[in-house]
Amino acid sequence: MWLVKLALKKTYTIGVLVILIFFLGFFSIKTTPTDIFPEIDIPVVVVTWQYLGLVPTDMTNYITTFSDYQIANFVDGVKRIDSNVYFGFSVSKVYFQPYVDISMAVAEITAVLQPIIKRMPPGTTPPLIFKFNASSVPVLQIAVSSSSLSEPALFDYTIWQLRRDLLSVKGTMFPPPWGGIVRWMTVDLDPNQLLARGVSAQDALNALDGQVINYPSGDIKIGDRDYFVTLNNVPKNLFEINDFPIKRVYDPNFAYVRKNINDRVIYFRDVGTVHDGGVPQVNVVRLNGVRGILMTTLKTMGASTIQIVDQIKALLPEIRKANPDKKIQELFDQSIFVRAAIKGVVSEAGTAAFLTGLMILLFLRSPRSTFIVLTSIPLCILTALFLLKLLGHTLNLMTLGGLALAVGILVDDATVAIENIHRNKELGKPNLQSIMDGSQQIALPALVATLSISIVFTSVIFLEGPPKYLFIPMALAVVLALLFSYVLSRSLVPTMVLLLESQEHKESWIDKLFSFFYPFQSSFYRNFERFRHSYVNTLKVVLNNRKKFYSGVLLFILGSLLILPFIGRDFFPTVDAGIMRLHVYTPTGTRLEKTEEYFSRIEATIKKIIPPTELETIVDNMGLPIYFMATLAMSDSMNQASFDGEIMINLKEKHRPTEFYMKKIRRTLRKEFPDCTFFFQPADMVNQVLNFGTPAPIDIQVIGTDDKIAWQFATESLSKIKGIPGIVDAHIHQRIDYPTLHLEVDKVKAVEMGLFQIHIANNVLNQLSTSYMVKPTYWPDPKTTINYPLLAFSPQIKINSINDLLNFPLTSITTPYLVGSSPPVESTQTLLGNVLNSELLANVAKLIPTKEPAMVSHSTMKPVFDILCNIQDTDLGSVASAIEKKLEPIRKKLPPLYRINLTGQLTSMNSAFQQLGFGIIFAIILVYLLMVVNFQSWREPFIILTGLPIGGCGVLWMLLLSHTTFNVPSLMGMLMSVGVITSNSILLITFANQRVKEGLNPLEASIEAGLIRFRPIIMTASAMIIGMLPMSLGLSEGGEQYAPLGRAVIGGLLLGTVGTLFFVPAMFTTIRQRKS
Repeated sequence: MWLVKLALKKTYTIGVLVILIFFLGFFSIKTTPTDIFPEIDIPVVVVTWQYLGLVPTDMTNYITTFSDYQIANFVDGVKRIDSNVYFGFSVSKVYFQPYVDISMAVAEITAVLQPIIKRMPPGTTPPLIFKFNASSVPVLQIAVSSSSLSEPALFDYTIWQLRRDLLSVKGTMFPPPWGGIVRWMTVDLDPNQLLARGVSAQDALNALDGQVINYPSGDIKIGDRDYFVTLNNVPKNLFEINDFPIKRVYDPNFAYVRKNINDRVIYFRDVGTVHDGGVPQVNVVRLNGVRGILMTTLKTMGASTIQIVDQIKALLPEIRKANPDKKIQELFDQSIFVRAAIKGVVSEAGTAAFLTGLMILLFLRSPRSTFIVLTSIPLCILTALFLLKLLGHTLNLMTLGGLALAVGILVDDATVAIENIHRNKELGKPNLQSIMDGSQQIALPALVATLSISIVFTSVIFLEGPPKYLFIPMALAVVLALLFSYVLSRSLVPTMVLLLESQEHKESWIDKLFSFFYPFQSSFYRNFERFRHSYVNTLKVVLNNRKKFYSGVLLFILGSLLILPFIGRDFFPTVDAGIMRLHVYTPTGTRLEKTEEYFSRIEATIKKIIPPTELETIVDNMGLPIYFMATLAMSDSMNQASFDGEIMINLKEKHRPTEFYMKKIRRTLRKEFPDCTFFFQPADMVNQVLNFGTPAPIDIQVIGTDDKIAWQFATESLSKIKGIPGIVDAHIHQRIDYPTLHLEVDKVKAVEMGLFQIHIANNVLNQLSTSYMVKPTYWPDPKTTINYPLLAFSPQIKINSINDLLNFPLTSITTPYLVGSSPPVESTQTLLGNVLNSELLANVAKLIPTKEPAMVSHSTMKPVFDILCNIQDTDLGSVASAIEKKLEPIRKKLPPLYRINLTGQLTSMNSAFQQLGFGIIFAIILVYLLMVVNFQSWREPFIILTGLPIGGCGVLWMLLLSHTTFNVPSLMGMLMSVGVITSNSILLITFANQRVKEGLNPLEASIEAGLIRFRPIIMTASAMIIGMLPMSLGLSEGGEQYAPLGRAVIGGLLLGTVGTLFFVPAMFTTIRQRKS
């Protein structure tokens, strides 16, 4: 009451407050980052190790497992560790407990991993450690191609220059690009020339390492001058290395000519060629069939997707102008979807406000009163946006969806306030007295109702994990708007009524403007009054036949529960963003060139399925970028090796449903490529964020202590679930049959020939994988001032058979001296045998074909196999239930310490449902206790809550009839229904209680309360239903996400309002009469 009096006295202060709200609100809209979802700040740290040439099993044994144990034992708050080990590198994700400070976690991991590097293979470099964020998804892909540049030159431009030119864009990360050939300086050794000249790859490497060095020289002071001293440690011209000597060999055939002529020098040009090129290609990207480079743009925490993309697009024209020989284009622009989705939410909110305004105009029959009510909507929304900005939240679909959800209820406080003021005016009171009395009569009930709705939304505090970060901002937006709505209804609304309606009997220009609407309005009013009296007559019948009515309601509730199994369960509705992402597994071990041929044929098939009028872009990404481990570590790519990859398909704006093409592609490719496996991954940023890094909605993890036993259970589980209706793309992600050639060295025989295992291993390494990890050598390009690795190895094209492998020349213990050293004191025969007739690998080793895992996965240091599944034409919950039944017999056979877990989106769904269910119960208890304090009674609050089951039935029937599943948005809609139904019931019971205190019996009080409160209750319910109608249709971009929310609210209020108007008065009458 004091707030109303203060507002009526200080009208100018209220005006200033309104101006400030508009200013601060629009300032917040302008400066707050805009994104699709709130930031998901789960504490996760990524640790990546690299050791080129090491197969996954050895990488696991020598590096990754020990690293994971070190983290688990010495870092505080570790929840679990998931590791994937590939050929030459590994990626471990360390998940922490929610209370852990992620920056401290990174520091701890860095500290505990440094000491163990000495226990790892020689040359192991420190790991790359960084924070992982589920919200850091690709917002834009930048494709680079050229018809004139080589792939090494194109890759070099992208990784060094293009990334540099885009670094000024705030809030971005640019991992090393996909595709192309990494530019390295190489000495291509010819195995035949090495063998013929008695030189091994190790000799070439030693010479390179000894003659291209990065050493400082210092300075010298001579006389009055201080001179820098430099050496020709590194050649200015790369091709000078061709003239570098490798070694001097002894050949007795030339000894008779001249002394020392038998010391023959072997140069690099004799056994190979130096060139500026690249390493063997391990990753291929094709843009609409043309090879190129793909650079991913990641959004960092707190950044705006729209602002990032806008800034990049502003920089690209100048970059293109400076590089006319390159084609630079933007692909898979996620800001288009973000803009459209936000525009859709705002449009739906605007439509809801307009329809609500028309409804209020019909009920209040006053343009001025309608204007007052509608003024409160933008003010509440702008205030909520400003407060959200102060609390560090972004503008996203969740916060805007919450505000759109609140539009219908925002008018409730103002509408009820004005309606009650008008009712007091109709009693003949003066304008000011009507304002004071009308505001006072509903002040406490309105506060309790507002707090009840707000308390209902506090149930989201029980959410954990990713859902917590999604729904707390949404609930906060609703609560902030509602609380300020109550403040405005006690301050701004009375002030505007005083200023605008003090002389309403005089016709103004507003009245003339709406004069055309008055005949329809009068007709509506007459019909509504008849409808109200019909309701009262029906209510009397109900109250006089309460037992029959209770029986009917009970049967209806029980009958409604029977439809529950027919309503499916999903985490979130599917959003059609017009993007597909198809993962393709060719036969395990397929070389990259052959994989590219597969992809060409698959791409051609896809182009036959999708007409050109609907197909925008196709991007192929094959293989694994092993030279830059951050590329894979910062993505959610499932690529394992050269035999698999993904095809990204972008449809044009006008296209048939994406799900239609997914079904058709899935069916066609399975038939035409029976030796391949296909799997659709999350493609758009909405599904990527909602999957929280998991590659599939259902991920069945088989975890054990022995990988062979775990694999057997995984294959058995896969065979069991494949027949479940609705499951598609089911497969085991890990491949354990990568073809391997194992060289078994006879160590005794090798020593007899003057060879230790280290000599053999070094020669094989230098020929096949380079010595980059063991003995890196670098050459700085004078033009770019960038250091490039300088390596000597045999090109893969010259080692393409088993004979080529077994004919590797080996350097023995009696290797002749290097240039500048003293000759060894040995017999001529020894030197001749060990140098000019070098030992071959075939003489000391035999080759055994075998198989190795292409990728090794661990979950907290235990082997794990992932069975990935998609769902089609069904809901996630029913499929999960069917899977659980199929897996139950297998679980009973599991040995100790083995388990089968269902993870992926399913885990988040079950967790969210369980926590929200508990939260709703807790919120209802809190609302009940609040009402006990208000009514000072245990009975009245119970009476108010009796209308909720009927509202719940309304939600069930609406979901069933609209073919909508139970999901988190529909549960949020149910929350809103609970709040509004409770709010309406509070107003009804408060009035009935007042009439009982004035002397009416409970039956008469219930009838009069129904008569008087019928209009405000219908107005509140109608405002919510009309406000939710645009959202429930889901017609806007991304509207599928919130359609279940709107439908749940509409269904809940349609029947919940009936419960409020009939069942609640009946219960009040029954309980009050028993009390009497």
